[in-house]
Amino acid sequence: MPRKLRRGAHEAPGPAFGGRAFFFFPLRFAMHHHVAGLRYPHARVLLPRTRLAYIHLRNLLTDAKRDRSARVSGYVAIWLPEEFVTLYMQRGEVVNASIRDRAGSNVIAIAKALEKVPTEPEYGEICFHEADEAQLACMFTAQTRDSEPWPDGLAVSDPAILFPYLMAITFDGAVEIIADESVNYLLFKNGNVERAFMAAGNQGPLVDRVAKLFAKEGRTGSKLQRWPELPVLPAQAPPALVQAYRELATGLVQRLIAQGKEGAPAIAEQARQNLLTEHSSLEGFSFNGRPARDPVTETAKLTKAMAAWMKEVIWAAVDHDVLPPEQLIKELTWDRRHMFQSAGLYDQLPWRVV
Repeated sequence: MPRKLRRGAHEAPGPAFGGRAFFFFPLRFAMHHHVAGLRYPHARVLLPRTRLAYIHLRNLLTDAKRDRSARVSGYVAIWLPEEFVTLYMQRGEVVNASIRDRAGSNVIAIAKALEKVPTEPEYGEICFHEADEAQLACMFTAQTRDSEPWPDGLAVSDPAILFPYLMAITFDGAVEIIADESVNYLLFKNGNVERAFMAAGNQGPLVDRVAKLFAKEGRTGSKLQRWPELPVLPAQAPPALVQAYRELATGLVQRLIAQGKEGAPAIAEQARQNLLTEHSSLEGFSFNGRPARDPVTETAKLTKAMAAWMKEVIWAAVDHDVLPPEQLIKELTWDRRHMFQSAGLYDQLPWRVV
């Protein structure tokens, strides 16, 4: 006799528990069934879809620092009651993150994405799959960029029309096909399929596998989207670097106050606002009590913004005869000099420190 699920329960595959596992979400928090059931391609299953309560996320993400064999590229998918978070990993390091909720899907700061996951979660599921970096780029692009619309009247669900059209326009880019809750990606070069990453079966020739995605029998509906140009997965500045720059900025202001510059916080905030148009990464800093946002930016852009702010503050508030900038910067950065040097901070400053 089939078991009865209590009201509000969601059934999901649970290979780690011998067949099927049942995960319960309150009805008012239940994630849209379509999102909860999506299956993405993978090269290898490192952690089957499992209850989030059984997994220590921080240990999972830092495993590469302890075990060389864990330095793989892939994605960690986290189904929360109201949100779907994806962490993208390259060679064992989290390099980017995206989030999908009722409002849509967007890129999110890595630190903010990790904050979304409770330390002692009552609900939620997680999986960790190894995947090709080109597939990760497709997934990230589909989650964070608007797709290019198809021409009006084009029957994209008919492969006899779709593929000749893409060939005729020598299409370069990615096509995402969602069919029967499987997410599949085709990469095109000059209108030809160069590579494919498919969750819908992995047996048989590629042509036959793609054809099955368009077959009417057994299909509950499909959705096709495209993005011109081959996708690229950008790498966010690591949360540790963001925190290091915040502490450096705070240390600089505190040092100026200790030198008698009581207006240092106002100078620092004015410099930040002056540079904000050119360096949006400075939204991640605050010197007037305003809560700082976690910046979504790359290491090079964050470092350039930090260097520009430091130059502005040092020129405006430091007495160079009393405290040479080289000495000040060396004292403030020395404990983390290797991190800052790797990020290129010293190369952006006009003073020689190391």
